[in-house]
Amino acid sequence: MTPIFENVLIGGQWAAADLGRYPIINPATEDVCGYAPECSLQQVELAVAAAREAFDHGPWPRMTGEQRKQALKRAARRFQQELPQLLDLTINETGALTTISEQLHLGMAATRIDFYADMAAMPTEAEAPVLDIDVGAAGASATQGVIVKDPVGVVAAIAPYNAPVLVCAGKIGPALALGNTVVVKPPPAAPMGIIAMCQILAEELPDGVLNLVSGSEPQIGATLVAADIDMVSFTGSSAVGRQIQQECGKAMKRSLMELGGKSANIVFADCDQEQALQTAINTWTFQTGQACIAPTRLFIEESIYTEFTQSMVEVAATLKIGDPRESDVVLGPLISDAQRQRVESFVASALREGAVIACGGKRPEGLEKGFYFEPTLITNASNRMRVAREEIFGPVIVAIPFSNQAEAIAMANDTDYGLSGYVWSGDLERAKSVARQLRTGTVQINGTPPRPDTPFGGFKQSGIGRDNGLNAIDAYTETKFIGWPPGS
Repeated sequence: MTPIFENVLIGGQWAAADLGRYPIINPATEDVCGYAPECSLQQVELAVAAAREAFDHGPWPRMTGEQRKQALKRAARRFQQELPQLLDLTINETGALTTISEQLHLGMAATRIDFYADMAAMPTEAEAPVLDIDVGAAGASATQGVIVKDPVGVVAAIAPYNAPVLVCAGKIGPALALGNTVVVKPPPAAPMGIIAMCQILAEELPDGVLNLVSGSEPQIGATLVAADIDMVSFTGSSAVGRQIQQECGKAMKRSLMELGGKSANIVFADCDQEQALQTAINTWTFQTGQACIAPTRLFIEESIYTEFTQSMVEVAATLKIGDPRESDVVLGPLISDAQRQRVESFVASALREGAVIACGGKRPEGLEKGFYFEPTLITNASNRMRVAREEIFGPVIVAIPFSNQAEAIAMANDTDYGLSGYVWSGDLERAKSVARQLRTGTVQINGTPPRPDTPFGGFKQSGIGRDNGLNAIDAYTETKFIGWPPGS
């Protein structure tokens, strides 16, 4: 049965979207796999007003942390129970492989909500001890007080299409735990999983605490950002992030921006080349390259450059592309035909600039339906080419040789982005030295996996702010000092 979502959530009520519904396209088959609500701009304003009312006058921000924790724990349990019913929907709208959809998109999303529920009961107040101070003209006196973490207020949570449910859970979980109210806007291409999640979570929350708007046009997001909100938590492209940041600046709204990346993967000759090769291959296979942290700039030490890139070409020929439900498929489709055309334009630009397509570079033969693209390796390239400078969001890697450590670091940092970095070396001290010099928010050495409890965010065009784990406390709160005379 084709899922049909026709309602948006405003002030605890699911109301029919004013403009009806629009179709969601399965990127693996190009068939309609569901329908999502097309709300009006007026409904966006109403959702924001409901969130504002719930924050200013409702019980949620005034509950104890333990009360919010228990409500979110109940919501997390209910969501966990419903995950099997959401698997097909998630695969259909994102094109993600079955294991990725099950374990990452959905399973980790439930884990995030449960984790952030515990955060609700954490202390948000710290004592400032008695201090004798002389403030000049204001006089000298002793003070004591507390430093308090207050909720920001109304948060707009805007998620991307590559991991919509997972990323949205990472936004609404901490925002709600810390006493904020939220208006969610799913990505137009993959909104259904988020809508289904909100249907489940909202049943355990007071009216107006969680709201949802949806639509196929960018005006929905633009109206939400410009409305009476206090914060925007956005994950998506740097181009859209800049537009949002400009709008936030007009009213000095808080923003948390997790944006694009063009991450460097530095491979030294003394590394475990087999493991380094597997990580390079994963850049193609994980989400079909549609990942902000993807290490799509591959810097390889000259002495192993030819051998390493040839091994990649050989492996690429063995990677099966196709239906994400098939167990031996490792590359699913891109999200849309527009995205596939974007990827094709980058490959064409690389050829025009003199690069070589070592493998891939085109749509696979035998797959007449679906937005598929071959794993692509570009060689004979420079770090100045467009394909090495702009985020592609597809299974395309640019391999560039380097002669020494200083050159590798310089090229890695010669980018507008700074989200993630990767270093491979048999000399751990050298690897750590290189990592410290990379201008990125995260660096992983020798395949060390990312940790869910560490800060996540980027330098430069890759974003503003850090969240993830306990860092979300600072991301979704304002810090306040309250002082008084000792003994009073």
